[in-house]
Amino acid sequence: MPRLLMGYLVPLNDKLEEDTSIPNIPLNQGPNYIGRHTTASLSDKRLSRKHLTLTASPDASAVLAVEGTNPIVVKSENTRKKLFPKDNATIHHGDVIELIPGHYLFKYKTLSGNENLDAHGVHNHKRGSNDRGKGAEVEELSRKRSRQLVPQEKGSNTSFKAEVEGSSLGAENRGNLQSKRDGSQVEAIQHFRVPNDKLPQTFRLLNVQGLPQWANTSCVSIGDVIQGDIVVAILSNYMVDIDWLIPACPKIAKVPHVLVIHGEGDGTLDYMKRKKPANWILHKPPLPISFGTHHSKAMLLVYPRGVRIIVHTANLIFVDWNNKSQGLWMQDFPWKDQNNPSKGCGFENDLIDYLSALKWPEFSVNFPNLGSFKINPSFFKKFDYSNAAVRLIASVPGYHTGTNMKKWGHMKLRTILQECTFDKEFRKSPLAYQFSSLGSLDEKWMAELASSMSSGLSDDRTPLGPGEPLIIWPTVEDVRCSLEGYAAGNAVPSPLKNVEKDFLRKSWARWMASHTGRCRAMPHIKTYTRYNGQKLAWFLLTSANLSKAAWGALQKNNSQLMIRSYELGVLFLPFKTCSSGFSCTSNGVPSEDKRGRPESSEASRTTLVTLNWHGNRNSDSSSEVIKLPVPYELPPQPYTIEDVPWSWDRRYNKKDVYGQVWPRHVQLYATQGS
Repeated sequence: MPRLLMGYLVPLNDKLEEDTSIPNIPLNQGPNYIGRHTTASLSDKRLSRKHLTLTASPDASAVLAVEGTNPIVVKSENTRKKLFPKDNATIHHGDVIELIPGHYLFKYKTLSGNENLDAHGVHNHKRGSNDRGKGAEVEELSRKRSRQLVPQEKGSNTSFKAEVEGSSLGAENRGNLQSKRDGSQVEAIQHFRVPNDKLPQTFRLLNVQGLPQWANTSCVSIGDVIQGDIVVAILSNYMVDIDWLIPACPKIAKVPHVLVIHGEGDGTLDYMKRKKPANWILHKPPLPISFGTHHSKAMLLVYPRGVRIIVHTANLIFVDWNNKSQGLWMQDFPWKDQNNPSKGCGFENDLIDYLSALKWPEFSVNFPNLGSFKINPSFFKKFDYSNAAVRLIASVPGYHTGTNMKKWGHMKLRTILQECTFDKEFRKSPLAYQFSSLGSLDEKWMAELASSMSSGLSDDRTPLGPGEPLIIWPTVEDVRCSLEGYAAGNAVPSPLKNVEKDFLRKSWARWMASHTGRCRAMPHIKTYTRYNGQKLAWFLLTSANLSKAAWGALQKNNSQLMIRSYELGVLFLPFKTCSSGFSCTSNGVPSEDKRGRPESSEASRTTLVTLNWHGNRNSDSSSEVIKLPVPYELPPQPYTIEDVPWSWDRRYNKKDVYGQVWPRHVQLYATQGS
């Protein structure tokens, strides 16, 4: 006996209009299986063959159960809720289902809704009919019922009720309503908005193509940071694609003086020399120890009003600024008063020490109304960094001894943390290491690094104690199903011999980034943190991967630190800074308050939290809450027995989302072979 037709899934376009080019999916009474090949439009391999089940009932509702391996989203009115595998919920007429978050949108329409039926109970698609009758009453009832999704099983945590009832609250509080399933807010990044004068206290993620609009809230592109009347630009990076950079950021072509500090090899360097504008200077810093690289990613933009310091994680190539999870910090600093120059501070000393190690060829520049200056490391002492919101953590190659040991790498981090006190809740709290390349490690060095990362004192002046690290690293499935497919694995370059070491097995944790919409945007960002729930003791955004070359290794009975590569990062600490509100690109009047960050450990505290923090911002007026857009979810979820860490020198025959296998050729530059 044929089952009774109950309704349809009606395909929608990006504007949430019905897409008449794709057929509706009929829903009969009882279970209906939706997945890959249900219709010709659903052939995406991110969709499971049995992606979800819709069990339609005569009361115009349907029970939705997520059967596949990827989450889906249900939208009721203006509220969206993510459902994970094995979750289920009741949906009603008018609700919208996103089979993949942001993609494959379908509206659930019942036969008792706003559409008419013909004599045989089949949908009549004529629009604008006024013959609503009883169907209108049912639709109105359905609208009222759609104000919440009702859990169907004991233990299900997919209720919309709290989120919808909170719609009259401010965005801050609405964003704090979390998914109890994994402790993360749904689409939390869409509530991340920071006033311009507070931006230096946090960082931002880079825009990613192909994500829904909410996932790029407060995110930036290269044109957002390279702007204004720049007189001198110093671009520091590892990879530089001139053919992409200049069209992507036309402003850089108009800067009178550009110094590119890079880590490119001879072939690409020869191409860059032929293609670069005449006013550009190319410089590769000295690499005194073999197998080192210039890996730091930063920009120093000098203006008539001051200098903009940018530290970020993206190579100057297309895929890094468009397809991957990346981070960027930025702060503007004014010129010092030459008649009453302020003394240096920790940020200034660290910056000048680092720039001095680069050994670039100095050049002269004439600044309107200011005169001519030689552009060398000492030039950057002319700016007032007293309001710096972060500390710099840099690495430079060499065999560092004596006081120089404490200037670089993990020993610099250790030295700064040892001078800080943290809330007692961070005693023996865990560490998270997240990066995109894994060096050849051993247990001794991992303990050495953990010792530095575990430094710091509790409120009672006792050591915080050791923290257990978890390593956040994409799995083979993460890469295969990513926005780029297996091509993303080219930027996660770690061989099997480094990945398969037994002592690492207990540390692997998943790349899970649903609250920022970046589960499929593979990480090139590098971050290290000590956390307790959604609170952070400190947070480091850096170019440094997990390797001895980047962080340094102690030698000669701990009397020498050997570092191979140049790296640069910014360390966020829970101590108040007084933002001056200064901008190099606007004419606003900066604050006269020059207190900056007190250098003592007795500085008044802030509270560093993730976007998934659900406390009350105003619960403690004495402690300002600083939200950091940590792209992955904390606490990290350990690998399951099925998870396999990605390594780029293995063969993977299971096809990716583009039907490709690995290895495959990946083009990284606009002109390949340059």
